[in-house]
Amino acid sequence: MSNLTGRRCKPCEGGVEPLRAEEAQALLAQLCGWELNTETSEIRRVFTFEDFHQVMAFVNAVAWIAHREDHHPCLEVGYRTCTVRYRTHAIGGLSENDFICASKVDDLV
Repeated sequence: MSNLTGRRCKPCEGGVEPLRAEEAQALLAQLCGWELNTETSEIRRVFTFEDFHQVMAFVNAVAWIAHREDHHPCLEVGYRTCTVRYRTHAIGGLSENDFICASKVDDLV
């Protein structure tokens, strides 16, 4: 369990700068299997499951985290996979909230 998992998301309505590449890399090191895009504006991870039923159970659990943290990912759902992408749209890049939620998603599997 990452120390990010124990944190809660803070409201972000804009007006702050996205994380710098160094900050994002340091937080990424606390996650398992997540990738940072080249623009340092998004993190993503592909989760693989045995069947569609498990994918949907995972998606519902991710939705519960998103609702609780009031921070929502982009989800791409397939028959045996779910790609989860985080970025803070209000600031056009990454915030600590993205890494907090990613850590909580990691704890689901």
